[in-house]
Amino acid sequence: MSAEKVNILIVEDESIVALDLASGLEHDGYNIAGIADNAEEAQQLFTENDVDIVLMDVNIIGEKDGIDTAIEILKQKAVPIIYLTAFTDATTIERIKQTHPAAFLSKPYSLTNVRIAIDLAVNNFAVSREQQSTGKIIPLDKDGSRSTGSPEKEMILRMHDHIFVKHNYAFVKLKLSELLYIEADNNYTSIVTIDKKFLLRLSLNQLQEKINYKALVRIHRSYAVNINAIQSFNEQEVEVNQQHLPIGRNYKEEFLKQFDFR
Repeated sequence: MSAEKVNILIVEDESIVALDLASGLEHDGYNIAGIADNAEEAQQLFTENDVDIVLMDVNIIGEKDGIDTAIEILKQKAVPIIYLTAFTDATTIERIKQTHPAAFLSKPYSLTNVRIAIDLAVNNFAVSREQQSTGKIIPLDKDGSRSTGSPEKEMILRMHDHIFVKHNYAFVKLKLSELLYIEADNNYTSIVTIDKKFLLRLSLNQLQEKINYKALVRIHRSYAVNINAIQSFNEQEVEVNQQHLPIGRNYKEEFLKQFDFR
């Protein structure tokens, strides 16, 4: 499958709360990588699963609390951490800040609040990673999301070798190498994989900028293709997954530069 469900690890010591949260997120389209109520189990689940997001309660069972657990988890792999806690005292908040959380929710919370927190968490994490890799400061809007300079914003984010696309209430994860091409149609652009198509209200230029994938090459004012997915081509068109896409006259020279002719 080209589109994968985003994997969420829930660390929560109240089993009823954890199961209710897991049920709601699964209904939205997320995959629950596991539920833990202590640090040791949380670290084991994180190690054994490809976790994308962690929902972390501060007050969990055992000597290590959720903040200590988050510190250990982040040593293995950088992922967005969303804290869920009834403790909002200054000392706890200061400790939480030291782990650079992607979002924070005080209890009691609703599924709607969790959805919003996940949106912000993935967005803020992606922006933070881009700042680290490029050294550029990316302006944010008042809600903490990346500024686009436009009132129309689509939730599509780059993280490592995947992009996260908002589909209904949930993000889905697409591996960049499995992206075939993107196709523009007026104010909309589609991301096309082997078995899925995602329609976004973005221009082709905006989408290419958000994806930021070198193998994605513009061949026409309406098309950009994954150079590694091309099956054949001539001077007029390329074939990708049995689809024939035109090569525009203004893009031909740049397209041909991608190949080392001998």
